[in-house]
Amino acid sequence: MVETQQAPKLPVWKRILWLAVIYAGSVLALGVVATLFRFMMTAAGMKSH
Repeated sequence: MVETQQAPKLPVWKRILWLAVIYAGSVLALGVVATLFRFMMTAAGMKSH
């Protein structure tokens, strides 16, 4: 018989905390990329007004 070891499950609050950290990091990364694009477009002469 093959025995498989399962990693112990993290508590729910730790899993939710990880979800929040990953979500916040992705939103922050998207903001950085959007700001860089805005700077590049402004440098190229494209302005919204």
